[in-house]
Formats: sequence, structure tokens, C-alpha cells
Amino acid sequence: MNKQTILLTGATGYIGKRLLPLLLKDGHRVICAVRDARRFSYDNTYGTPEVIEIDFLKPLPKNLPPSVSEIDTAFFLIHSMSSDSGDFKSQEQTTALTFVELLSHTKAKQIIYLGGIVNATSLSAHLESRKQVGEILQASAIPTTILRAGIIVGSGSASFEIMRDLVEKLPVMVAPKWLNTRSQPIGIRDVLQFLTGVIGRNDCLNQTFDIASETPLSYREMLLQFAEVRGLKRYILTVPVMTPRLSSYWLYFVTSTSYPLAVNLVNSMNVDVTTNDHRLSKLLNIRPAPYKISVERAFSRINQQSVLSSWKDALVSSEMDTNFINRVEVPELGCFRDQQQVVFPKSKRKDVIENIWRLGGDNGYYYGNVLWRIRGYLDKLVGGVGLRRGRTHPSQINPGDALDFWRVLVADKEQGRLLLYAEMKLPGEAWLEFCIIESDDKCTLVQTATFRPLGVGGRLYWYAVSFLHLFVFSGMARGIVKGKT
Repeated sequence: MNKQTILLTGATGYIGKRLLPLLLKDGHRVICAVRDARRFSYDNTYGTPEVIEIDFLKPLPKNLPPSVSEIDTAFFLIHSMSSDSGDFKSQEQTTALTFVELLSHTKAKQIIYLGGIVNATSLSAHLESRKQVGEILQASAIPTTILRAGIIVGSGSASFEIMRDLVEKLPVMVAPKWLNTRSQPIGIRDVLQFLTGVIGRNDCLNQTFDIASETPLSYREMLLQFAEVRGLKRYILTVPVMTPRLSSYWLYFVTSTSYPLAVNLVNSMNVDVTTNDHRLSKLLNIRPAPYKISVERAFSRINQQSVLSSWKDALVSSEMDTNFINRVEVPELGCFRDQQQVVFPKSKRKDVIENIWRLGGDNGYYYGNVLWRIRGYLDKLVGGVGLRRGRTHPSQINPGDALDFWRVLVADKEQGRLLLYAEMKLPGEAWLEFCIIESDDKCTLVQTATFRPLGVGGRLYWYAVSFLHLFVFSGMARGIVKGKT
């Protein structure tokens, strides 16, 4: 394979994060187009990509970096799922058109697009949007290779994590009838092989290929096979009375998905996603693994704590606007604060920082974990994300990551600073910051909770929970220093 200059969009997403190190390992020069470089982190084991800031929902910058003109191949991996269940269609069309405009300033000879299998006569709004994006890219002057996949199975993928929630939490499922809908899942490892395998191949230009495992399965069969891999006995009863709205609520309350995303998923799950097209498998000599093997591989990565990316870290797992990173400056005026300070020996600095970096997820909050879980349940009841998103890695945090019902804004381990922004439902905005301050032979953990209320309701909320803050926040700060949950 000739070494190329490759444009990678969606580099902060589930697929993009896993594709980047493979491209670098193969010796390609990679240019990552991201909306905000401050929330972009990557594994530099195999090299360092060039990073440029482009928001494809906005007009292109007038002065593009010179390196853009050298692009040979461009990956379009942008996938919009906004809080408005129908808004993603116009967003995806806008991003595709802006992407094509960008490539008109390059010498690109190939676009590679990962879409969805759309062989059914009636499509959901989500699948119809994916189809239209493909048509926009094909209408450009640049030869396009479209790969269409169904459910992608891998550690951290949305479908995998949702199935995991269902299987591990519900011994008996009274489920909607769409569990009888069929799909042809494919493992993330195979998806990445296909994506890298078509780079620079003339016989893949201006072609559309479906990529999938050989055997169609209903969602019910996938859940039961998932349970077999986990060594669990599960019983599923499908009922015809669940409307799409009830189905969405069912998925939302049981799993870690947000409600808007649950709506989009349910609408798509009513459509068969199957194919008989295995041409690319034969062309590239790739035989996708059966579903159960893909599930086993996913748990192998989880057990090794080597999950590279998770859908929960993408903004589709929340309802935040895309400019959330601008909240990195914590406001001072018109805010309520709770600040805790704990002094500890300088020799414990590294241990305390490690404790901060393990906050949330299975490790909890070092004090009052029952109360934190109750807060998560209450948040879920009012339409928030709750605590079910957890965290992607037990000890590593990057800006932009989801951490329970927080979003990571700053994660500077060397300086000992972690800043979180609340994605829970609140009558205002909230930040939680941890800083380590050094002085002589001692250090001080400064833990600050900041709340900017929205109107009278926000102020009443703060006063109502202030008595809990008296011991929850102080207990958390002490627990972080002691290292006890």
C-alpha cells in the first residue's frame, strides 16, 4: 500500500479513535479535522497526527492550513445525533456538503464513508439520513467508496453497551416486538479491517459495499447469545403493545442511553438491517467473525482494560451543545460555592492525584456513594443521563470524556487539576474542580463545587441540598486523600 496523506474526520468518535492508530501504524500521514482541539486526545505510540480545527456545521475558514491541499484520501466518519430526534438529518447533510467543499481545495482521489445498511423498502429517519449523506458524497467530483454496516459490536460501542445493560440487569425482559427485527452485526475489528483495506484501491472506487457477518440475527437472538457469553440465563417475552414512545422510555430507563438517542435507536430497530452483499469480503479476503466471537473479543478488551474509545464519550450520549468545552473557565459572579481543603504530605501527591483520576464509575465518589446513586436515579427519572454511563477506563481521563453524569473539561495530571461539568438535569449549571497546591513539604487538595443558578428555582435548589453538601463534599475530599471509597 502506498503511503498517503489522509484526512480523518470524526477523530474524536468511537470509530475514528480506533482507526487513527492503525493509519499511523501503516505509515500514513494523518490530518485530523476536529471541532475543538482541546478535547482531542490520542495514542501517539505509532506517531503524531496533524490536528486542524474545522466545524463542518459552519462555513469553512478562509485560510485553510497548507497541508489540506496535500490530502490523498478522506474519511467521512461524522455522525450527528442531536437532542432533536429529527434535527440530525439537516446537520448530517450540512456536514457532508461542507466536507465536499473542503475536498475541492485538495488533490483527494478517494472518499471513504461508513454508513448504514439500507436495503429495506421503508427506512427510519436515521437510516434515510445516512443514505442521503452517501448520495451527497457520491455526487462530488471525487471517487467515493461507501461501506454500509449494521450493528457494530465492540467494547464501548453503543449497541454493545446497551445490550450489556439489558442482559446484565434484567433476568427477565418484557420487551417490545422490535426485538424480532433482524440485523447482521459486525465486530469493530472487522470494520476497521475493511476501512483500512479499501484505501487506495482502484477496484473500490465509486463502489458501495455492505459489510456484515454472514448470519442474520434478531435482536432477541443477539441478547440471548450475549447472555450465553456472560454465562447468564435470561428469559425474554416480547409484547405487541409497546408504542415507539414506550419502547424509547423502556430503553432509556434500563440502559445508559439518553432519551433522544433512545428514540432514534428504537425507530431504526424497527427496520431489518440485512444483506446478501459479501463482495468486499471476497475482494479483501476478510471473513467477519460471528456475533458471539465479536462479543467475546469485546470482553477480552474490557478485561485487559484496553478499551480505546466509547460511544459514551461522544456528545450523542448527552444533550449538551457542541461548545461545552468553552465552559472551561469557571464563572465567579452570581454563583454558589462549596470549597473543601485537605492538607497532606507532599510524598502522597502522586497517590492523591491517582485517586482523583479514579473518581466515579465503579470506584464511586469516596464518600456517600448511596447518595450519589440516588442522585443518579433522580436524574434519570427527570430525563437526565444518570450514572449509568460510568467511565471508559478505570484510571485514565481525557478532556471530552463522559464520567457518569459529568463531562471532563480539563484533565491535567501533571498539574493535578481535574475540571468536570455537570450534564445532569439542573436548574442552572454546575462545575466540580480538583486542584493540588504545593507549598514547602506539604500539599493541599482544593475541591470546589460551583453552581450558577437559573432564576429563583436554581437558588431554591441550592438551598435545599446545601445540608447534604456539608458532609458529602467534605467526606469526598477526605476520602480522596485517604484513598478510601
